[in-house]
Amino acid sequence: MSAGIPAGTEVGAESRYQLLAARFRPVFARIAEGSLDRELTRTLPFEQVRWLKESGFGAVRLPAEAGGSGASHAEFFRLLVELAEADSNVAHLLRSHFAFVETIGREDAGFREHWYPRVAAGKIFGNAATERSGNALGTTNTKLRPGPQGWVLNGEKYYTTGSIFADWIAVMATTDGVSGRQYAVVPVTSKGVRILDDWDGFGQQHTGTGTTCFTDVQVPARDVIPRGAAESTLEAAFFQLVLLAVLAGIGRAAVRDAAALVRGRKRTFNTGSGTLFRHDPLIQQLVGRLSAKAAAAEATVLAAAAELDAASDPALNLDPGQAYLRGELAVDRAQIIVPELVLDVAQGLFDVTGASAVSRDKALDRHWRNARTVATHNPAVFKARGVGDWEINGTVPQGLGSIGDAPGAGAS
Repeated sequence: MSAGIPAGTEVGAESRYQLLAARFRPVFARIAEGSLDRELTRTLPFEQVRWLKESGFGAVRLPAEAGGSGASHAEFFRLLVELAEADSNVAHLLRSHFAFVETIGREDAGFREHWYPRVAAGKIFGNAATERSGNALGTTNTKLRPGPQGWVLNGEKYYTTGSIFADWIAVMATTDGVSGRQYAVVPVTSKGVRILDDWDGFGQQHTGTGTTCFTDVQVPARDVIPRGAAESTLEAAFFQLVLLAVLAGIGRAAVRDAAALVRGRKRTFNTGSGTLFRHDPLIQQLVGRLSAKAAAAEATVLAAAAELDAASDPALNLDPGQAYLRGELAVDRAQIIVPELVLDVAQGLFDVTGASAVSRDKALDRHWRNARTVATHNPAVFKARGVGDWEINGTVPQGLGSIGDAPGAGAS
């Protein structure tokens, strides 16, 4: 039992979370200390990822009996918001890792016994799913073919977020003559794996979201797994909610920096009240509104996380379709509103002070750039249409579960 909680005291949900968070907050604080310098120097957070690995953060969703923390969805996403406040890049680059941990939990006992010990030991998993262009929707140009040691992997991926920091990469591939797609899970140290730091986005610049190439990579048969239908799992909802948690963390960071700017400001405008900004009721009101919007974004994320917990609660006895619908609707609704709230906060940060806020040395624009970049990952307009169709017609939201050229894209 943690200090401050008497032995024998029943630990409630909030106390449990605070005990869990206390393990990681010192690491989050260390990560936050260098976030501005990393932004100004474009330094990738290899050391910060190592701190998280050593702290056991990568195993936070792993069942306790498998060597993890056994965190619920609600606890995990709350932690992720805290990490994203410290550095949104670091939280984002772990997205594929935590998604693969969820994948392990859905597979059979043999698969779990094979992969859970690696997660418990601190190994990090990256992502290689998307290709720049040229692949038809639902297929990949990255191919698996039979080889002497099981399978041979060839292809090139982009947007491989987190892979440059990872120990293993889950690679989306297809096999000629075989329906559906597969994950090939390969060590980054495998011969034929090459990871490039060529991400040129204006935000989330330190996530390693670049190119990864695979040339005749040998993959054992046990490390190739079929990709199931998205409509039968919480995979898509979980994957998207990670991004929304990152956005909520950015909102918190923007409010933190807005309050610090106002608190330390001595100069004022000749058109203002003439008082210190921190005592000006109009400035206080502006910061209060930013705080409310950021809090609303975070609350929306955590409400969706609670729905994922409910959808996976065996006591509710939901069938896969019911569980999918419960989680998907919650996250789709959150996707409609959370980016808008956080972008308003990141923009409004500049209304609480003067021209000094745009100094490159402060890099306050990173909050908007990072939020805008994260928000582009899953356009809210499609989520709004799907939720509206559900409300009006009872149509279950369906994602395509893949990215590629639309039918007829090559036509003139």
